[in-house]
Amino acid sequence: MRVLKLVAVIFIALSLLVFGVGSFLSKDFRVERSIEIHAAPEAVFDEVNSLKNWGAWSPWLARDPTIQNTYTGPESGVGATVTWTSEKSGEGTQTITSSVRPSRIETQLDFGEMGQPKADWVFEPSGAGTQVTWGLSGTADGALGGYFAAMMDGMLGADYEDGLSRLKQVLESAPAE
Repeated sequence: MRVLKLVAVIFIALSLLVFGVGSFLSKDFRVERSIEIHAAPEAVFDEVNSLKNWGAWSPWLARDPTIQNTYTGPESGVGATVTWTSEKSGEGTQTITSSVRPSRIETQLDFGEMGQPKADWVFEPSGAGTQVTWGLSGTADGALGGYFAAMMDGMLGADYEDGLSRLKQVLESAPAE
């Protein structure tokens, strides 16, 4: 009986510690990666601005070919939307909310109960090409949100690096115009 009480006290103390520390952690997160691509900002912008193009370089589609995408709205730019579903990758929607050629694209993601972060792309001339920065910002809700926010860079950073490398390969192997 004493052992059960001791285990219960330890469990309660650890729970209080975890939730107590978690309440002081920021629930806001930002994941961001950059790469230089040897292509004009307009070419890089146009590739990203059409969600249908993402199939050629998306790290998630490469990892899960069972993803089913449905496209609605315009072919590119503000209002272009992709909705996906997959047993492995879940469901979600991404809509372009701002499109300023050739410098910036913003999107709104909706993962249902898992959150609604915003993604952004910045295209800046750099040497003989374009410095491309891909970012994701949001807030991790819930009692453990601070811990999830702290882990977001580690969970998504490699995917962003992979996607940017694939984007670079697609654009740099395209015939020059």
